[in-house]
Amino acid sequence: MPQLNNELLKHPFYLILHPFNGYWDLKYEWNKKTNLIVSYSILFLLAVTNIMSSQYSGFLVNIYNPADMNSLMEVLYVLLPVLFWCVANWSLTTLMDGEGKFVEIFTSTCFAFIPMVIIPFPWIWLSNVISIQETGFYYFSHNLAVIWSLYLLFVGNMTVHQFTPSKTIGTLLLSVVAMGFLAFLCLLFFSLIQQISSFVSTIYQEIDLRS
Repeated sequence: MPQLNNELLKHPFYLILHPFNGYWDLKYEWNKKTNLIVSYSILFLLAVTNIMSSQYSGFLVNIYNPADMNSLMEVLYVLLPVLFWCVANWSLTTLMDGEGKFVEIFTSTCFAFIPMVIIPFPWIWLSNVISIQETGFYYFSHNLAVIWSLYLLFVGNMTVHQFTPSKTIGTLLLSVVAMGFLAFLCLLFFSLIQQISSFVSTIYQEIDLRS
């Protein structure tokens, strides 16, 4: 257990500071079970950070009304894009001779979100004491977290699939397009289910009225 705890703390910080070596070790050296535990933990912490940011950030930077916040939706805003991304990326890279497995895509993606947890989290409280002139530091730190995560996502995708940089960029762009297509299919599916349910309900009511 102490060794597992040590790995849980060591892996994420090593990877974000040494992404090329970190992602190589993630794919070939590190314990797969530990990688999954860390990945689930990162997703959980990211969801918690989003919820707390929407609820407790200072009024100068908080664009949400805390009274209207839905914690379940905040969790879905984290889980669904990650799921869509992994499915889209795995589907495309399978056709493009990518070496990454679905689990490796998932873990590499989750590890890329570490900056979006460790950088914005302290600002949840700092945003309540900063002045309007100091909000620039808030937005700069959040932009830095996003750029850092995108860079890690790029390096992780390139390492996991053993692609060239240009092929990785093309794959990432195509994955975004595929995510939109998957979202459209899901919306179409749920719309169809809703229409079928409404049709069945209408028939049932007609039969009930005539009986």
